[in-house]
Amino acid sequence: MGQNIGIDAGGSLIKLAYEERGQIHVKTYAMEEMDQLLDWLQFLSPDAILCLTGGKSGYLQSTVQHRSRHIDEFEATTEGTRFLLKQEKKRFEEDFILVSIGTGTSIYHVTANAHKRLLGSGIGGGTLMGLGHLITGKNDFHELVRLAQKGSYTSSDLLIKDIYAPNDPPLLGDLTAANFGKAHLNKDATKADHMAGLIQLIGETLILLSTQAATTEQVKKIVFTGSTLSGNEPLEKVLNGFQDMLSYEPIFLEKGAYAGAIGALMVE
Repeated sequence: MGQNIGIDAGGSLIKLAYEERGQIHVKTYAMEEMDQLLDWLQFLSPDAILCLTGGKSGYLQSTVQHRSRHIDEFEATTEGTRFLLKQEKKRFEEDFILVSIGTGTSIYHVTANAHKRLLGSGIGGGTLMGLGHLITGKNDFHELVRLAQKGSYTSSDLLIKDIYAPNDPPLLGDLTAANFGKAHLNKDATKADHMAGLIQLIGETLILLSTQAATTEQVKKIVFTGSTLSGNEPLEKVLNGFQDMLSYEPIFLEKGAYAGAIGALMVE
């Protein structure tokens, strides 16, 4: 095992990255699995230096017995994303907008040698988990995503064509006029439909913010990372879905959920 371990301790998940035999390996623990994480660290690498970032890094630093150092969260996230772009996309030298979707969402403008945080939103994975629980009573992320895949947001959201029916709408009829705008009216809508509507709300909000940032900074490429995208095909579909209307190129990374942990490992 490598001498250093990068750890991104977020609001819900703890992501780890370490190098072994020239390869970057990653792991994830829920915040409730802190004891298992500490056991794993102590058993497999008691002499490692922990490179900590994220909102809960201070708490983790006070808990572990290892030597540790703190890495700025924004620097770790952007550095890890640069590394993954080079690793997964081979050549990537352009400026880009980085949208990091964790418990909440941060949006950055990243260049070859610098980064600038532009804005943030409280819409993110915490929204998915919190409202998802209120809708379904469930707390498992992957179960909520699977439920959303079975539903249709058009049964929960009020669409432009719903407002103008039976006449033709002046805008594209399938656009959302109001998220959850007919959830209280459509008695046939299911929990799966409302979960699909929730994914739609999150995706539409983040696309609106990120494309505005891209326009302001005059870049086309938007890189989406963060644990909220892990196995979340419905959200990725929404984030991909507005290219005909808005001028942007979405990019998704296989290990994007671990950008912060990998960046913490890379920062000198």
